[in-house]
Amino acid sequence: MDFMYHNSHDEYYRYPFGSVPCDTKINIRLKIKAKTYPQTVELLLITNDNTQSYPMALIDESRNEYVYEGEVNAASFPCLMWYNFHVVADGRSFYYGNNKNMLGGIGEGYYRAPKSYQITVHNQGLSTPNWLKDGVMYQIFVDRFFNGNEDNKIDNLRENSLIHFHWQDTPIYIRDIEKGNVVRWDFFGGNLLGVMKKLPYLKDLGITIVYLNPIFESSSNHKYDTADYKKIDPMFGTNELFKELCAKAKEYGIHIILDGVFSHTGSDSIYFNKDGTYPDLGAYQSQDSPYFKWYKFHEYPDKYESWWGVDSMPNVNEMESTYQDFIIHDEDSVSKYWLKYGAKGWRLDVVDELPGQFLKMLRKAVKEEDPEAILLGEVWEDASNKVSYGEKREYLFGDELDSVTNYPFRTAVLDFILGRIDAHAFHCRLMNLYENYPLHHFYSAMNLIGSHDVARVLTLVGEMPSEDSLSLEEKYKLQLTSDQKELAISRLKLLTLLQMTLPGMPCIYYGDEVGMEGYGDPLCRQAYPWGFENHDLLSWYKKIISIRHEYDTLKTGKWLSIIMENDIYGFVRSIDKGLDVFNQAKSNNSILVIINRNKEAAHTIDIDFNSILKNASVGTIIDLLDANNKIEIGEGSMQLTIPPLEGKVLLLY
Repeated sequence: MDFMYHNSHDEYYRYPFGSVPCDTKINIRLKIKAKTYPQTVELLLITNDNTQSYPMALIDESRNEYVYEGEVNAASFPCLMWYNFHVVADGRSFYYGNNKNMLGGIGEGYYRAPKSYQITVHNQGLSTPNWLKDGVMYQIFVDRFFNGNEDNKIDNLRENSLIHFHWQDTPIYIRDIEKGNVVRWDFFGGNLLGVMKKLPYLKDLGITIVYLNPIFESSSNHKYDTADYKKIDPMFGTNELFKELCAKAKEYGIHIILDGVFSHTGSDSIYFNKDGTYPDLGAYQSQDSPYFKWYKFHEYPDKYESWWGVDSMPNVNEMESTYQDFIIHDEDSVSKYWLKYGAKGWRLDVVDELPGQFLKMLRKAVKEEDPEAILLGEVWEDASNKVSYGEKREYLFGDELDSVTNYPFRTAVLDFILGRIDAHAFHCRLMNLYENYPLHHFYSAMNLIGSHDVARVLTLVGEMPSEDSLSLEEKYKLQLTSDQKELAISRLKLLTLLQMTLPGMPCIYYGDEVGMEGYGDPLCRQAYPWGFENHDLLSWYKKIISIRHEYDTLKTGKWLSIIMENDIYGFVRSIDKGLDVFNQAKSNNSILVIINRNKEAAHTIDIDFNSILKNASVGTIIDLLDANNKIEIGEGSMQLTIPPLEGKVLLLY
């Protein structure tokens, strides 16, 4: 079946590359090797399950190789379009489509029902705020970050709480033995004053955006069970303190992003009030409650729809008009209320559980309040073609999200560094996102490696036993050995080198920069180890972040993979003629990044800079990780040795 060939990553075969605005003309080519002309060559284009056939014209032939071309128009409305090819040769019918991994690029031949290539068609004029593309984000789980009170007092202690006397204690859940739900939450005492006092630390690290896990009043430590959307949890501070935090952060050049949990509330909340904590009538207490229509009761009052069956988090009906008014439309709606206090946008929890219409209305309200404020959605898969609850989700067409949590990026970099895939497969995974995401979203994607929902990255790359193979007791006891930690830190440095130099907005989970470890929740949510930091790792983070900030090409420059040799991966980021990929005026730079993920072997490679930079000559190289290492090269080429578990960031002149 190799007599047919198409590569969606090569502009010769598909132009323009990747996602396109509505009504764009797209040229698509297929090459066929045959002794005689095929009887039929057609392009099959699928839009909203409607298939159209387009005859392809022969445009080139040479030595029994025939190149056929078809021109199609992208839809006049945002959508996903799909295409494959049908060929009849020697009286037999063949198909050519996407590869079985659905990664785009070079496809495969099929005898029937091929997998199709995706084209994302988005709104004309789609854009995302530049401060996202230029930024470095830091995620803070507030209770575990820092207590800003001088005497370490914990404010407004909640009844039935477990308070840790030592900041270095290990988090623990106290659960109901039969039901498994948490019956007593543990707290360490981190608060917004603590975040404010650590702004100089964040500025020194190079952070420009802080994303706070939920901070509104609730009974838990994680705050995803909101009790009052318009009140900062008293253990964290006050509304006025949050306003002061935003103002102070702005002085340091830092934006604050809030976590919005709009698909469900807490059962112990003003709105549901199952525990009778609040004086007003909640939906659980009375059908006369103004909040009754917000919820979905099966048998009133004890059987109701809840988030993943957790009865302390009742789901809301987002299409209920009074709920929409409260969250979106009112002048003092939740979405606008906190923007007025200084927040610069929202990270939307479980965004796939929000109806598409609700999401679009939310975006409109946020942008009307502040055109530069953002919506960032929690998505664990490719956000361009996400299907959830049987519905095709629309996130990247221009009327929805500005950014998404880039878990596919996280999976790809971890799989490569841990040797699960080779450099070429790593390249293909990145190219798949590059192809499917609109350009603005690709460069704004939240490129995370750690988060509050996954095991600490240091534990994952230190060759520790799989979490699934361990008992709860074993997970609490196991720590990295000195040899494992040395390996893990070397690997983490490579991960962050990729994170800070590939397209997208890097996000650091608090404490990863100083070597925190631990398996999944709650061990990934331990308190930041102030006074016990790994300063070597912290210095590395500061250096690699400062390099990203210094060179525009690492933010919005072109990206081109050039080296894919099993353990070795290398790419160029460049700005030429003073314009970046968004046609913004920027400084001309070209930077070559190369890493060797092998634990034991060095690799020597030959580099021809004339082929890498076809329109520019290279005479001098500066190793940005070793500023004193200035290399003069002859005739545009050199040989370079990359030691085990090391990388190079080379500025090309």
